[in-house]
Amino acid sequence: MIATQRSGTGSMSPSSRSPSGPYLTVSVSDPAKMGSGVQAYISYKVITKTNFPEYEGPEKIVIRRYSDFVWLKDRLFEKYKGVFIPPLPEKSTVEKFRFSAEFIEMRRQALHVFVNRIAAHRELQQSEDLRIFLQADEQTMERARSQETGIFKKKPTDFMQIFKDVQSKVSDVVLGKEKPVEESNPEYEKLKKYLFQLEDHLAETQKHAYRLVKRHRELGQSLSDFGKAFKLLGDCEGNGLGKAFSEFGAKSQILAIKLQREAQHLLMNFEEPLKDYVRAVQSIKATMTERANAFRHHCELAEAIKFKEIDMNKLRLTRSEKLMEAEHEYEQLKADGVEATGKFERIVRTMNEEIVRFQEQKTLDMGLAFHEFAKGQASLANGIADGWRSLLPKLESLSSS
Repeated sequence: MIATQRSGTGSMSPSSRSPSGPYLTVSVSDPAKMGSGVQAYISYKVITKTNFPEYEGPEKIVIRRYSDFVWLKDRLFEKYKGVFIPPLPEKSTVEKFRFSAEFIEMRRQALHVFVNRIAAHRELQQSEDLRIFLQADEQTMERARSQETGIFKKKPTDFMQIFKDVQSKVSDVVLGKEKPVEESNPEYEKLKKYLFQLEDHLAETQKHAYRLVKRHRELGQSLSDFGKAFKLLGDCEGNGLGKAFSEFGAKSQILAIKLQREAQHLLMNFEEPLKDYVRAVQSIKATMTERANAFRHHCELAEAIKFKEIDMNKLRLTRSEKLMEAEHEYEQLKADGVEATGKFERIVRTMNEEIVRFQEQKTLDMGLAFHEFAKGQASLANGIADGWRSLLPKLESLSSS
């Protein structure tokens, strides 16, 4: 069991735990710029606290970069079919944003959430790749990262063959020679429809959250400029009216700071969690693609077994010498078919469990995000109202004199 709770920043953080129970908590902190020019990157301090027996002691501190997190995600996606692997934040290629303080902090928070979701997952937390990521020294991590896995092991000639195969398949479908093999399951169709709608609605909500953050920032900047202008106007007057103008300008600048702070709060605790769930749905869709591939492979092998049975019957009738070879191929196909069917069924079972977990976590995370939004807006509205209200007696006395 992994004990975690959502912190006020929208990231996973360790909660109180029983000393006797197993625990695995991770923090991603202290981003630092390394190198210069096009070779520059941000490193992070990753601190792991655990009593898992396979780990090297109760606490370990390592330095990791973004590409190390990508390595971990890719390894888990390759090995844990059917599991919804947590998403990573996007990689910015724009230099002026890549090293801005705001972008670095948003990425740090997203990476913190990413690795803690893995550490909290009862299956993923047992991963050897996670243990390497959390404990290996930088040289070992670099070697592991440089080892190409999966499709990236293929040679250029293999890639050309893959491309030709895909072209051939696409041509067959377009010309009506072959229809794509797809799983026909009402419950699964319902799930796919829900996820596509969820992605659209989350993306739309996140877009408006972005506009709300932008509006707060622009309003804060306008109020700050407005306050400066009034303070200068007050300096010109130099009497009771001038003092009132100066106080009005000073209060405007104080309230502008409140708006800027709330904009940052909205960004980190409302917009970013929404964006994270858009990425999470995209990650689930990647798992759905794996399920579709497994189903297709299972069907193709079942079809190949039927054709092989027909071939064997023909060979038996003609007493062909090729019968023994065909029987051997048939047994191999059957074994492959059993393996493919088992893989597909495991993915289905795992996805059924994962969608329940996803729904439960989404309810908690979205509830927290909207609570933070409402609380921040209420606090901002009260602060602005109190700020202007405090000026009223002075302005009223000035207008009545």
